Amino acid sequence: MTTAELHPLRKILEKRIAIIDGATGTTIRTYGMTEADIRGERFRDSKKDLLNNGDIFSLTQPAMICDIHRRFLEAGADIIETNTFGATSITQSEFFVDDPREHGGRKDPEFYQKIIQDKFLSGLAWEINEQSARQCREWADRVGTATGRQRFVAGAIGPLTVSLSNSPDADDSGFRVITFDQVKTAYIEQIRGLIAGGSDLLLVETIFDSLNAKAALVAIREVFDEDGKELPVMISAAVGRGGETMISAQTIEAFWNAVKHVKPLSVGLNCSLGPDLMYPFLSQLSGKADAAISCYPNAGLPNPLSPTGFDLEPPDMARYLGEFAQGG
Repeated sequence: MTTAELHPLRKILEKRIAIIDGATGTTIRTYGMTEADIRGERFRDSKKDLLNNGDIFSLTQPAMICDIHRRFLEAGADIIETNTFGATSITQSEFFVDDPREHGGRKDPEFYQKIIQDKFLSGLAWEINEQSARQCREWADRVGTATGRQRFVAGAIGPLTVSLSNSPDADDSGFRVITFDQVKTAYIEQIRGLIAGGSDLLLVETIFDSLNAKAALVAIREVFDEDGKELPVMISAAVGRGGETMISAQTIEAFWNAVKHVKPLSVGLNCSLGPDLMYPFLSQLSGKADAAISCYPNAGLPNPLSPTGFDLEPPDMARYLGEFAQGG
């Protein structure tokens, strides 16, 4: 089996900090796209609003998505993420399938089995992932060649809209709307598309349900075993003010213990908290993990009165992250 042990990104991390890109979703908003823009001709007749389904822009507005990648790369990013945060058949079903919750009912336990077997959703998930990875690959190679510095594509694997850890029914704590195998199957589809499009590594990010993340990591292992080839894996969780994962309520140490068998290239935290609140938990993780530590915090907490929607301005973020770097 070809392993990820000698991946060039590992060599870079031995010498310096690698820089990842910024948030795709909030950057998309700066382009002023409308519902008509995201639909294009292909999804013109969709029954549900699609504007919050940012992954679709990779299919309907590829020039904009490529421009975002270009800007982050030219700003100095070593790693750019694919626009695939919600690119599973499960998450895409929220935008294309009638949901029993909208009619006051609880999901039928077989609901997601139908989703997993839906050819339209499976095909859509594959296409988003494969095309998004190809778009990143093109620009990573183009800017890398122009600057003489290799750039890398991270296949972004985000959380789901359903949980394996919690019941949506307060009167039935044992009920789950989805099974582990169903989640794993959806992630396998996503992973295969990301690899086919040319991803250099896989990033399981914004983890707030550890069981969902476990299904993603099992899916990655199964794909690697079937293909006889491995890519580096990065893992990043979203935690609350107390340092616990949002849904699973795991401590930082418990979270690391749950994922360390994967031997990730890096482990870290993203979103949810600003840099000031995130720092103590990163320090704790750094003391436990034998992997590189990653962080990409929010610009503080959401603030609707701020032009950026968050408390901190770019100079504030630069100061905080500079302190992070100096602190190791």
